[in-house]
Amino acid sequence: MKKILLFLAGICLLTGCEDFLDASNKTKKDSSNFPRTEDDAMQLLTGVYSILGRPEPLGCVFFTSELMSDDRLGGGGPDDRSCKAMDQFLKDGDDTFNNSWRAHYFGVFRSNFLIDNLDLIEWETEGVREKVTGEVHFLRAYFYFDLARLFGEVPLVLDPEPVNIPKSPASDIYAQIASDLKQAIELLPDVTFQEIDRANDLGRVTKWAAEALMAKVYLFYTGYYQQPSLPLAEGGEVTKEQVIGYIVDCIENSGHDLLPDFRNLWAYSYVQDYKYVQDNSLKWAGDGTQETVFAIKYSALANDWESPQQKSNQICLYSGFRDQDYTETFPFGQGWGMGTVNPKIYEDWDPNDLRRDASVLDARNTDEVAGYNFRQGNQEDNTCFWQKKYVPINVWTDSTHTAVRNFSYELYDMTGTDYMRDNIQDLIIIRFADVLLMGAELGAPNAQQYLDRVRARVGLPSVPATLDNIKAERRFELAFEGVRYHDLLRWHDEDLITINQTDIVTYNRRGDANAETKSIVFRPETGGFVPIPQTQIDLSGGVLTQNPGWEGSEHYLN
Repeated sequence: MKKILLFLAGICLLTGCEDFLDASNKTKKDSSNFPRTEDDAMQLLTGVYSILGRPEPLGCVFFTSELMSDDRLGGGGPDDRSCKAMDQFLKDGDDTFNNSWRAHYFGVFRSNFLIDNLDLIEWETEGVREKVTGEVHFLRAYFYFDLARLFGEVPLVLDPEPVNIPKSPASDIYAQIASDLKQAIELLPDVTFQEIDRANDLGRVTKWAAEALMAKVYLFYTGYYQQPSLPLAEGGEVTKEQVIGYIVDCIENSGHDLLPDFRNLWAYSYVQDYKYVQDNSLKWAGDGTQETVFAIKYSALANDWESPQQKSNQICLYSGFRDQDYTETFPFGQGWGMGTVNPKIYEDWDPNDLRRDASVLDARNTDEVAGYNFRQGNQEDNTCFWQKKYVPINVWTDSTHTAVRNFSYELYDMTGTDYMRDNIQDLIIIRFADVLLMGAELGAPNAQQYLDRVRARVGLPSVPATLDNIKAERRFELAFEGVRYHDLLRWHDEDLITINQTDIVTYNRRGDANAETKSIVFRPETGGFVPIPQTQIDLSGGVLTQNPGWEGSEHYLN
């Protein structure tokens, strides 16, 4: 029987994914004739990659975990309920994460379909087969790791046939993730960052990304679930010693390294008219630097509303200023005002650490923005502090300095303007500094050196490579990069989410500190996971069950 391109009855279907195959292919191709060639395999692999940027921000691990961490608030406007519900560990509806669930399982299905058909392809070289196989196994592991960090236990589907199954134990899910990553590490070539074919492979998965992701998976699973090692689906385990070997290999042999100046990582350093950039002689290093181990890439060439994919970096859009005069907030641009920064992280930050002002701006500081209008935008959770790493960045349209546009138009020669689709810089998922700090935390032989490298770059002295010092370093080095929340969960430091978000001062539309302060309480009964969409539970006929802590009516009401 021919396998038509279907997936997971009751959970998601491939039908309607316009960019997977073109209209002609949808009517003419099935498993009797597709895939058969390396070109077919590359088309399928590109379809898997295209899902990486699909989950909308209020459903992707990166942004959702930022809102749920102790360093960010929900923000947004009065009608933006989901961001504040996530921030407060409540829900604003029964299907908030339905699009996210479906997007991640689209990625799983596409991975499964390609893996299931690898033997049918007439490979021109064994090297190409191994590379494609390694990449798709990494991507399946990545989608499942995101699902497992968002929802906890989820159905583990490894075949493209339609199925309706209950949630799998966490041990089974992580065993499959580890097995996929192990295969990726063994199959992907030892090509250093400097040797990458930038015309064809820039932005694709590498062996080094697989080694780094294995360390992330190991640290989360063994920490959160209090296990001594990471299981493998085929039996056996990935031990701490093996993970240290992977991370040392990535550090010593990948060709990745820290940029000389931390500040040149972030797109604002492109804008030479920005006083902070002028004062510090900064110059943006651009996307795809030697510090980027794995990133989600975006393109101006396919940035439109006709596709179900998100081709622009929506994290920046959701984090921008609401309804301001953007000539007065230059170079920071327009967005939804979500994820305002908790002042506590700024207060805890050593003022001698250049990363503080490189990562956070105070909207009241006229050296940062000429004028922030508190009366505009109905901004909620306004602490006056905003993160600078992922935010819309503007340049002047001409020498008169009377109008602005997103820097992408200048950098990539784009035409037209649409602030909702303008941001196309990379979203960095794994940075080399993270790799160094994971190596230090794992107790690699050069742990002290790894920690010192991260601190020395920003002019800070050596401190002992203790867990407490590494925790602090991760908070400040990786602030606002989608890392903090899951670090707290795996360290079982969830109490800091409540402690650090008690009596937060916010500002009203006049710019006055509110008489009432805001406090957020972590709900341990949820385990830190989000609710499974009710639509998926209903479609499964009750085979799926709701996550603990979400069975009641903990709805966000104001």
